[in-house]
Amino acid sequence: MVFADDTAMALETGVWLANSELEPDTLTTFDELVAFFDDWGYTGARPTAKDLREVRAIRSRLRALFKATRDGAVPLVNSVLAEHHALPQVVKHGDIDWHIHATTDDRPLADRILVEAAMGMIDVIRADEMSRFDRCEMDDCDGVVFDLSRNRSRKYCSTTCTNRAAVQAYRARQAEDDD
Repeated sequence: MVFADDTAMALETGVWLANSELEPDTLTTFDELVAFFDDWGYTGARPTAKDLREVRAIRSRLRALFKATRDGAVPLVNSVLAEHHALPQVVKHGDIDWHIHATTDDRPLADRILVEAAMGMIDVIRADEMSRFDRCEMDDCDGVVFDLSRNRSRKYCSTTCTNRAAVQAYRARQAEDDD
């Protein structure tokens, strides 16, 4: 299943944010929030100090959404959409072609992130693609993996975990060679 660009971006952004609360927490300062906003290409109202608190507060909710079963995700999605009075509209701005927004650009950043993630999950649920979400394979990590690869080969939630796994595998090979 190939997801629309805006769907994939909303889900990837949400997963990154959900994983940001793991150790080490990678979203602790206002500057990190602004970098997140810019790096992921958000539009609309720029983040404020209040947004930092609110965005940090939704991370566990996103995490629950991405770790849910298909049937378990449905009430979570519906709750977000109802709570934020989502009204899907087709929009075009900047270099981004027609896509869906379900909340306005003047809403708080946390609201926009939640609604976009919920809208993205609608496509995942309808396509029965919940298997695109998994747990990071590092033993000591509880990160969420969102795998858009054709062969579903992604195992780790981040470059950090991928690198740690490579180092562990290298050390294991070295230990075998020493025996």
